[in-house]
Amino acid sequence: MNDLEKYYNKFNEEKRLNTRYGQVEFLTSMKYIHDYLDTQRKSRILDIGAGTGKYSVQLAEEGYDVTAVELVRYNLGILKKKKSAVKAYQGNALKLSRFDDDSFDVVLLFGPLYHLYTFKDKVQALREAKRVTKPGGVILVAYCMNEYSVITYGFKENHIQECIDNGKLTPEFRVCPEPADLYDYVRLEDIDSYNEAAGLDRIKIISADGPADYIRPVLNAMDEETFRIFLRYHLATCERMELIGAAAHTVDILRKPAD
Repeated sequence: MNDLEKYYNKFNEEKRLNTRYGQVEFLTSMKYIHDYLDTQRKSRILDIGAGTGKYSVQLAEEGYDVTAVELVRYNLGILKKKKSAVKAYQGNALKLSRFDDDSFDVVLLFGPLYHLYTFKDKVQALREAKRVTKPGGVILVAYCMNEYSVITYGFKENHIQECIDNGKLTPEFRVCPEPADLYDYVRLEDIDSYNEAAGLDRIKIISADGPADYIRPVLNAMDEETFRIFLRYHLATCERMELIGAAAHTVDILRKPAD
């Protein structure tokens, strides 16, 4: 069992997405997924790095044809126990040989690029997602953002000097994780470079959670009406470029060229 598997055997991603700040991320991501689905429920969806199936199961329950791939056996077991219509397999985002070219209308990469550390691997994951997507189809890719890590772990949790001393931060405050750290963090220019190398065209890029992760106690203290207003605010501003780079999670929405 590798470090990533050990981590997800203990970390409850489903529970995280059910918190107030997690709901912001989930509801926002689902809103944008639905923007690119066939309203007649004919879209074929591939969820790469599906975790315990939070997105996959919901979309299958809505009537979509959903296939899920998950690396961690523990997560896959939880997904399968839900007895949904999702076709679920163990697999790796870097090699989707189980699937033919041009098979899916919409592909989700909501997790794998958090845990890939090299430019080569990130681009390979995007190229595999592109390969199995139909021409003109849409790929939604989630990233963890550099500034969120610096602000929260570095300053809020008071590890900033430690990170500078041990080489985890460059003089420009770019995070330098290793595989043992489990997560990689990127900036917008990094995302642009991956897309260029993979030959993918951006439709739009959004902040999936905006300020939600920074203000967890504030969100938890809100009454339901105030929380609904916050969700309206977030959805009204999540495409604003000045907010995207500082969010915890960014979703890049890409199209596979039709030719």
